[in-house]
Amino acid sequence: MKASRPTTAAAVAGAAVLALTALATPAFAHVGVQPETTPAKGGYTVVDFKVPNERDDASTTRLEVNFPADHPLASVMPQPMDGWTVKVTKSKLAKPLDLHGEKISEAVTKVTWTADGKGIEPGFFQKFPVSLGALPEDTDRLVFKALQTYSDKQVVRWIEVPQEGQAEPDNPAPVLELAAATGDHHGTAAEGASDDAKAPAENASADTSAPKGGSDTTARVLGIAGIVVGAAGVAYGVLAGRRRTTA
Repeated sequence: MKASRPTTAAAVAGAAVLALTALATPAFAHVGVQPETTPAKGGYTVVDFKVPNERDDASTTRLEVNFPADHPLASVMPQPMDGWTVKVTKSKLAKPLDLHGEKISEAVTKVTWTADGKGIEPGFFQKFPVSLGALPEDTDRLVFKALQTYSDKQVVRWIEVPQEGQAEPDNPAPVLELAAATGDHHGTAAEGASDDAKAPAENASADTSAPKGGSDTTARVLGIAGIVVGAAGVAYGVLAGRRRTTA
């Protein structure tokens, strides 16, 4: 039996809504790095390595973050976390760093968190805060290659470096974009510590701002979907009216 025009219009509207809903769905979650303070070149900042659990049958029990060897950081201080044991690995530098007149001959190359209990269970995520500095002045970004281990021993390697102008890889490495240096960007160790002290308040503001962008996007998508559905309703009414007039 041939479908009526109103039915066809409704089907088209439904397909449009489904397509828009798909656009509103976030990309597959992966390990990322989010700054709590502005990561200005030459300065200090606190970052969170955000780890979602992408499995529904296993927990995340270990996170290993490798720090860039081409841009070593003299100060790397992870925040203690309940339920996790943290290990900081340092290596000798081929070329010592000069930090505020002091020669630094080794730097952190890896930080590993191991769960004491269940770890990150399905349906949850965890943030791993780290204070970093001084940030390099000769690059616009830092790449942190990460390994995520699950309770069933599966290891997901987030090590692919995203390239500008290309599609995001399947397993992208966390990337920290650096802002331009400020006039007083040469922070001290004490200033780095003060950033840690301010972290709770700044983290609260960061957590508030992140969902806001997502809400705006969702609102726009739903608004468009509403327009499509409304237009389909008008078309349905017009076509139905014509059918009654013809009858």
